[in-house]
Amino acid sequence: MDFVPITDQDKNEMLKFLGIKRVDELFDLSIPDEVRMDRSLNLPAGISEHELLRELEGIAKENVSLSDHVSFLGGGVYDHFIPKVVESLISLPEFYSPYTPYQAEVSQGVLQSLFEYQSMVSELTGLEVANASLYDGATSLAEAALLAHDITKKNEVIVSEAVHPEYREVLKNYARGLDITIKTIPLKNGQTDISALEDMVSDDSSCVIIQHPNFFGCLEDMERIGDILDRYPTLFIASIDPLSLGLLKAPASFGVDVVIGEGQSLGNKINFGGPNLGIFACRKDYIRRVPGRLVSSTTDTLGRTGYVLTLQTREQHIRRERATSNITTSEVLNAIAAAIYLSYLGPEGITEVAYQCLQKAHYAHDKLSEISYLEPFSDTPFFKEFAFKSERSVHEINERLFNEGIIGGLNIDRWYGQYPNTVLFCVTEKRTRDEIDRLAAIMEAI
Repeated sequence: MDFVPITDQDKNEMLKFLGIKRVDELFDLSIPDEVRMDRSLNLPAGISEHELLRELEGIAKENVSLSDHVSFLGGGVYDHFIPKVVESLISLPEFYSPYTPYQAEVSQGVLQSLFEYQSMVSELTGLEVANASLYDGATSLAEAALLAHDITKKNEVIVSEAVHPEYREVLKNYARGLDITIKTIPLKNGQTDISALEDMVSDDSSCVIIQHPNFFGCLEDMERIGDILDRYPTLFIASIDPLSLGLLKAPASFGVDVVIGEGQSLGNKINFGGPNLGIFACRKDYIRRVPGRLVSSTTDTLGRTGYVLTLQTREQHIRRERATSNITTSEVLNAIAAAIYLSYLGPEGITEVAYQCLQKAHYAHDKLSEISYLEPFSDTPFFKEFAFKSERSVHEINERLFNEGIIGGLNIDRWYGQYPNTVLFCVTEKRTRDEIDRLAAIMEAI
């Protein structure tokens, strides 16, 4: 159906009905003259709905999707396979439409899903408490640092340089208003320099933050770090890739007090980089300091199981000075997607996904190591990401790959200027031998 433009007669009848002579009178009291436009909007003539859809589809085709290109890009958001059951279930109106399930009596399904999500995060991390999700991995890390600051009453945070640089930027923003000092542990061979950590940590440190696997994909010596931190009244915070826990030990086994992470890889699409899913788990001792909200299981007067929101430490629910966080937006849909994904795959499925990521990443690393102008960034163990130093421009390499239908690795010198022309690759379970071989062949030809 075509859109019918308003006629002068229609306009005059509308003005007469409203008791005014000109449209501008509608805005006389609310919009000052100096901020009003003194000309007509430069808009094209109206078109039909069919024509509009064709135009929008043409614009959309200018975008490149992961259906068109093979991706070896990582750095925090990953191209993992999402079973159709995830999209099918989270598209149900019962899940898709609610914001926050404040009314427990009409939100039992959503609350139970979040309770199951929390339970699975606790099982993966080995910690007793997990919340019903935060914004993303970056805000989860910052909230963990605030929890440590609040518990220890100390103003020093120590963070590894191998922690995602964008996470550290968010941490810096959080710390600015609370007079928190941030000290950064330098790198050594792609890992946290443990000798430097030993020199830096003290009784004045509220927490030490380590990413495992770290931003460069390398595994950290978490057991040794845990032993060092046991000597101090300092919290051990670990940033993790949840899928890696299908193979790696649970962080709690290293003495970690708080685990945070990005949960996008658990059944959530890339979505142009968001929305994401902030994982947060900790020891039971800190349950009243957990940001956001917790979902708990209880029983009613008839003995029936019910699910409720509890221990909401936001300023909307308790006195402002006692609030632990003002994070309000709930990533409910993303957390439910993660719960469905984890339930569908089960422990064996998660282990298989992690194993395929590990094996395919090492196959790709071996292939790329044969290219003359590439040199491995580190010789330490890694999970699904790894970096190479290049004698060629990373920009030129990625441009050539893109023209061949491949999204290349991440150029990390935007954050780490000391490592120019260093590229970070990611290989997930979706990548095939043929795709990896093709990546290596194109790069070899360059």
